Amino acid sequence: MFNKDVYAKRRDQLRSKIDSGIILILGNGDAPMNYPANPYQFRQDSSFLYFFGLDYQNLAGVLDVDAGKDYIFGNDVDMDDIIWMGPQDSISDRAKKVGIVNTSEFSGLAKFVNEAISKGRKVHFLPPYRAENIILLGSLLGIRNTNVKQYVSIDLIKAIVSLRSIKDKYEIAEIEKAAAIGYEMHTTAMKMTRAGIYEREIAGRMEGIALSGGGKVSFPVILSIHGETLHNHYHGNKLTEDRMLLSDAGAETEMRYCSDFTRTFPVSGKFSQKQREIYEIVLAANNAATLATKPGVKYQDVHLLAARVIASGLKDLGLMKGDVDEAVKAGAHAMFFPHGLGHMMGLDVHDMEDLGENYVGYDEHTSRIDQFGTAYLRLGKKLEPGYVITNEPGIYFIPALIDKWKNEKINEAFINFDKVNEYHDFGGIRLEDDILVTDDGCRLLGDRIPITVDEVEAIMQNR
Repeated sequence: MFNKDVYAKRRDQLRSKIDSGIILILGNGDAPMNYPANPYQFRQDSSFLYFFGLDYQNLAGVLDVDAGKDYIFGNDVDMDDIIWMGPQDSISDRAKKVGIVNTSEFSGLAKFVNEAISKGRKVHFLPPYRAENIILLGSLLGIRNTNVKQYVSIDLIKAIVSLRSIKDKYEIAEIEKAAAIGYEMHTTAMKMTRAGIYEREIAGRMEGIALSGGGKVSFPVILSIHGETLHNHYHGNKLTEDRMLLSDAGAETEMRYCSDFTRTFPVSGKFSQKQREIYEIVLAANNAATLATKPGVKYQDVHLLAARVIASGLKDLGLMKGDVDEAVKAGAHAMFFPHGLGHMMGLDVHDMEDLGENYVGYDEHTSRIDQFGTAYLRLGKKLEPGYVITNEPGIYFIPALIDKWKNEKINEAFINFDKVNEYHDFGGIRLEDDILVTDDGCRLLGDRIPITVDEVEAIMQNR
């Protein structure tokens, strides 16, 4: 964890943004896979980590806005726990490490919250995403489980988004560590890739690298020769010479900060002419988006810039036609690029998505564009120094989508469907980097994973 002063400062900043009442932030417990004693690997709630820093099960944190006090609620271990887990620090000792002196058994949380409610004080809490926390909040607040989300504090959401969006030097250093692990994961995938092996062999090695780095993968590894499926977690295909392999993966550090990279490369180790032509368009969109990323620029505009680069490149290949700006305005590019350019990243790979995507990615000055493809853009508002974002344009040939648009004559003024049919089994290409917005522009986080055609082919020739 960071120095206790870091957490104390964050809590003070949060308290200053809320008028009155108490702020309740629940930690997570274990989630059983198939019976209680066989849980999934534990993952603490990210907002709890941000303000309280304790990466342990079954804790709750409270900030008393009016009294200026902070509390940790949790139970000390008993002898049975020690037998299975070994000696553990007391809740009091753990709390002191993050600058908190007020602690209580977890059962004391109900009494604390009830007293606040009885005095007419507002209880601010975040949207729960785990069933057990929905049930707990319903019990604490005396409301039906189905109504819990109606009482979420919008003021608290906005306050936390404003704080967590700007990464400090300690967070950036952690993300750089995650990026270094991600670099090893992806370059290893490139070196392993060859015809005859299965996707799962590569995905397993990548996950092992993340584990050996002290954390785990920041999300389930996406790795497939069917890159046209955006989040493809199936790893049962055998690699063949004619295919490309899309690898989208990242790591968490011991402190749970993330990386998230995507590379696409030919199984043969050398791009065919057709593969290279599409790849170069995606790379051009990636580079153009990076150059355009700077404070004060709406990321929505950067997304549309990438869309124009993609549409222009596809027009040069005869896959699209007509005026590029009009094609993008009509959303014709989205048949090939049906997702947003990128998203916030930090303690979550899609940072703070549990708080509500519109609160994180949009504001009163920037609204989501309600159009297929661009509607999936998670981040649209103006960029600020300290934002950490991903930049991940792609081109995909999705047979079902192509057939639908062709049959329904959707955007036929801008798409040459006869030419597109030649790419029906092409797959998909995505290239993703992690970026820090700086005072006057941006910079890539970590060493850039090989991305040019020459770089990719060189590392694959040395397998």
